[in-house]
Amino acid sequence: MTAILSRLFGEGFRIFFLAAGLFGLVSVLYWEMWLGVHALGGMVSDHPFAQAPHLWHAHEMIFGYAGAALGGFFLTAVPNWTGAKAARHVFIAGAAGLWLAGRVALWLSASLPPVLVATVDLAFVPLLAAKILSQLLKRPKPQNMMFLGLLALLWLSNAAVHADWIGIGGPGAEVGLRAGLLAVCATIAVLGGRVTPAFTRNAMVRAGREDRLPRAHRPLEIPGIALAVLLPAAVLAGVGDVWAGAVAVLCGTAQLLRLAGWRGLWTLGQPILWSLHLAFAMLGIGYLLLGLAWLGWGSEVAALHVLGIGAVGGMTLAVMSRAILGHTGRALVAPGPIALAFALMALAAVVRWIGSSAGMGGYFAAMLIAGAAWSLAMALFVATLLPALLGPKVRD
Repeated sequence: MTAILSRLFGEGFRIFFLAAGLFGLVSVLYWEMWLGVHALGGMVSDHPFAQAPHLWHAHEMIFGYAGAALGGFFLTAVPNWTGAKAARHVFIAGAAGLWLAGRVALWLSASLPPVLVATVDLAFVPLLAAKILSQLLKRPKPQNMMFLGLLALLWLSNAAVHADWIGIGGPGAEVGLRAGLLAVCATIAVLGGRVTPAFTRNAMVRAGREDRLPRAHRPLEIPGIALAVLLPAAVLAGVGDVWAGAVAVLCGTAQLLRLAGWRGLWTLGQPILWSLHLAFAMLGIGYLLLGLAWLGWGSEVAALHVLGIGAVGGMTLAVMSRAILGHTGRALVAPGPIALAFALMALAAVVRWIGSSAGMGGYFAAMLIAGAAWSLAMALFVATLLPALLGPKVRD
């Protein structure tokens, strides 16, 4: 048991990716329960949290689930980028405890002062940012330092949500939630835009391919990243739907044009790769749908779920799975259940999008099917990769 705990808190990806998987499963199962009761004509009005259920659900998916996934990624990747010492056991355990305290505070928020809930929940991101700043300073590069700005956007978005719940004004909880989701999506636009073509190129070279390798076109990369970063800032600033919609449409177009040069068709037989391409495609499509919704065409909620489930859920699941396999010395081949999880996540996004245009009966059915697909994907992820997360590396 001591050895397992030592490993679990010895590397950031282990505890945080496990936390993301478990929380992504449990929190959505609770949401499914609430939806199921309402679909049958009942009502659940007594919750341990103070927020309306849909607001609690949105907040915890963005700042809870995605926050854990980002924490595990940065604590693992930044030392590799810079050569800095990785975080020690004590820091990783403390950071994980602080993240968990935020989840508990939100869950019990109906019986806690809202200022206390905000203080606890807002503490994790600054701690994470301070650690990665200390590591980035060993080899500061603008393309890596920018992640501190994205974490700042994520924190400001969460602060806007809590300010509304406390009652001190500001942009409002709905605005903060949208900006928070878009801050996570901007991080995916940057990181996914790096790893997807790079991992595909590496696989093609290993297979003996020497021509028509994935290409990154600078005229597309710069606006694609800049627009993705601008969008959550614009939403927080309250620029209005027309301007935000125009930015989102341009951003989605840029992401899809970037993706077009990354040789996605070559990856179709390799789930560990096509999952990255599929999630990035969902990112571009989600931006387009959101922009069109803000301009008056289509459902904003449906578009937000394409981003939240398809892009964020899909990319985090793909990256977490690959990182666990690679950092524990296992072959970079997705086991069958993990490949199924990738497909289920995409299915959840599509079904949830369809549900927004269905009638009330179809709406609840789509919501429940999408939630079930998400939950099964998370369950497969945890069950399949738990031995790797808890066990030793299979090779040095």
